[in-house]
Amino acid sequence: MTGWYAERTLGRSAKAVIAVTLLALLLVAALPVALLAGVVMMMLGHVVGGLALFGGSVLAAAVAVVLAGMSGMRHLRQLVSGRSFRVVQLDDSQYIDVAERGSDYASVVQLDPSEYTEVR
Repeated sequence: MTGWYAERTLGRSAKAVIAVTLLALLLVAALPVALLAGVVMMMLGHVVGGLALFGGSVLAAAVAVVLAGMSGMRHLRQLVSGRSFRVVQLDDSQYIDVAERGSDYASVVQLDPSEYTEVR
């Protein structure tokens, strides 16, 4: 029971990913408020301050979203490469062809490798 509980608790990296994601969501949600505050400042005569407020909030939200995305992808790669998450890489002999399965579809067209190019 203790081993299961230890696997189910969040590690430090998972907590950091959640914190950065929540910060990004908070900053994105604050953008309309910053726009409104910037417009009010510009109407009161502080044009540069209003533009700086809105530009700074957009920049901060963009940086937080990029950071959350990068840390989330890093955490996902760590999970996939870890030993507890079992992912098996298939080789070419383990894929099943449509013809081998006996497809129920009459309109299935099989292509030779010379008839298409693989995009990577």
